Amino acid sequence: MSQTVMIHLLNEDAVVAEVERVPEPNDQVLIVRNVRLRDGSDVSYILPETNTVIYPWTRIHCVEILPGEKEEEIISFIRE
Repeated sequence: MSQTVMIHLLNEDAVVAEVERVPEPNDQVLIVRNVRLRDGSDVSYILPETNTVIYPWTRIHCVEILPGEKEEEIISFIRE
């Protein structure tokens, strides 16, 4: 099951992508699929037909693991 992550790159805009597993501390690269900007538009330096991108950790500032649909909890207030 893939997880959606937000990747904060050095001197670039953050991108959103899917990973197959959470990166391990000894990984040298981060392999992602379906790379896009936060608003869903294409990333200018990646060809539109590209499926997989490999980022070296030296280019990454941090990675946020975004909650999935099952993990999100919607809190609503009901007035009776």
